[in-house]
Amino acid sequence: MDERRLGYHGWRVVGACGVGAFFATLPLNTFAVFLGPLCAEFSWSREAASSAFGVLTLMAAVSAPVVGRLLDRVGARRLIVPCLAISGAAVLVLSRLSGSLWELRTIFGVLGLLMMGASPIAYSRAIFGWFTELRGRALGAMLTGAGLSGIVLPPVTARLIGVVGWRAAWVALGLGTLLVAAPVTAAFVRDRARPGADAAPVPGASAIEALRSRVFWTLTAVVFAGTMASNGVLVHVVALLGDRGVPAARAALVVSAMGGASLLGRLVTGWLLDRFEPARVSVALLTVAALGTFALSGARSLETAELAGLGIGFGAGGEVDVIPYLLARHFGARAQSTLYGLTWTAWGVSGALGPVVMGRAFDATGAYTTTLVEFGIVTLASAGLMLTLPARDGARGSYR
Repeated sequence: MDERRLGYHGWRVVGACGVGAFFATLPLNTFAVFLGPLCAEFSWSREAASSAFGVLTLMAAVSAPVVGRLLDRVGARRLIVPCLAISGAAVLVLSRLSGSLWELRTIFGVLGLLMMGASPIAYSRAIFGWFTELRGRALGAMLTGAGLSGIVLPPVTARLIGVVGWRAAWVALGLGTLLVAAPVTAAFVRDRARPGADAAPVPGASAIEALRSRVFWTLTAVVFAGTMASNGVLVHVVALLGDRGVPAARAALVVSAMGGASLLGRLVTGWLLDRFEPARVSVALLTVAALGTFALSGARSLETAELAGLGIGFGAGGEVDVIPYLLARHFGARAQSTLYGLTWTAWGVSGALGPVVMGRAFDATGAYTTTLVEFGIVTLASAGLMLTLPARDGARGSYR
């Protein structure tokens, strides 16, 4: 069937993957809202509490290459559904925290291990099997689920915490994953062709060939440097604005602004990738994210912080589209999920460092300003790295 037809089954897969992405990203998108209540309840420092976010991203970093390899072997559906179900159960367990930091870190570590099985690595694997001509737009449409999660969940979670407390809020979020995300993905996500020994060889570079390529390591470095600021801000922005006199419920709107801009960035980037040179699109996105980080460093009002959040979210959200697109463009589909998983290892390490660096800076100086300026510079440097990418020559069988 024609990819442009609404009745094409691939669009049902896109929709189901979007629902899965909405709930799979809730530990990331709501952590900033829970940070203050948890620190107040258990007298934890911000650096100590934010280390749980770091554990989540480190465990994601550890599991990402393994998940990518499994996806290349068994397909997406067999991983997405069980990972979503177990993640929902783990979020429910968070409602029973007793005050031990190691308990918090352990549960978030489990979430990190599971998150990769219901991440864009898995969803892109399912979608790329259904789309060729409209691959960029299909990927962007799927990632709107994660963007909507960033818009909706922070203020909803803040309201839930204010009304019923943080424990009941986690119960509600866990039930949503179990009762909505897992059944929808089970019903509609399908791999177009079952991987197996009888399948025709998939064109493209092997994982070993890609690992010898400067292109792969350049993309990995960009992921690491380009996401450090967004990960740090995602965890600390509510607390940062609270220090500057903005109530938590209103500060959560900045997280929503980041989510909304991320959604827009993904939609716009999907359209741009089908029309313009992907590396140049990435440079523009990273520059916008850097400008947003600089603006947040000096933000003293909610309005300025929202504008900064829009820049960070737009740039970071669009960049999520660019990396798998460039991996497929340069290296083909043969080891696509394995390579994407390896780049997520860089994201995981960056996600662990960014929040901890910001937390340590605050605990030492009582402010985040200098660290945010430094993060902005690092993001600009990652944009410069994108300008060094060579032209694609995978069609000739050579991978630089």
